[in-house]
Amino acid sequence: MSSVLLIVIAVTAIISFIAFNNQNIFEKYKFNVGAILRNKEYIRLLSAGFLHGDLMHLLFNMMTLYFFGPIVNQAFGDFGFLMIYFGSILLGNLFSLYLYKNQSWYSAIGASGGVSGILFASIAMIPDLGIYFFFIPIPIPGYIFGFLYFAYSVYSMLNPRQHDNIGHAAHLGGAFFGLIYAVALQPERAIENALFLGIMSIPLIYMAFQVFVKKRIG
Repeated sequence: MSSVLLIVIAVTAIISFIAFNNQNIFEKYKFNVGAILRNKEYIRLLSAGFLHGDLMHLLFNMMTLYFFGPIVNQAFGDFGFLMIYFGSILLGNLFSLYLYKNQSWYSAIGASGGVSGILFASIAMIPDLGIYFFFIPIPIPGYIFGFLYFAYSVYSMLNPRQHDNIGHAAHLGGAFFGLIYAVALQPERAIENALFLGIMSIPLIYMAFQVFVKKRIG
């Protein structure tokens, strides 16, 4: 297990717990369209990735990062892992900024963009990786886990709860960055696993249709 991965998880957890108990920090560093565009607080594009809505949100993201991070680290090294993770957070939030540019009130938090990038890049390498949960006696293939992860994210984005604040829209931008990075550096592996990536992408394709064709958001 890479020490860089463990440090990222630990720092994210610590900052999230601090923000759970400090509303000023939460408000100052969360993703907010008005603060970014009007006040040029661009740090929010990255700092929002260290904040989470609640304990379940934090655990879900960090658990996914713990399972899939080592694959990315083994394939691309510590630098590649950091590039994909933080690049996906940044691109995911830039996509959210574009999507909600006319809604200055829109806010979001979470490492979901970075986790999506890691998820897509790792499954591009090993799509049939077995994921175990304590309440399920058989392993879940990585691409099925990815499909369920994105399906939940898309559903939550298209059916938002009041005061949710979770950056569901960032998943698409983050996933795109992770996939492009993996394909660019190891195109043979990505092409070999194209079917699994396609299955995992179904919720994201549906999301893109709803956003860009049906104009459900924006």
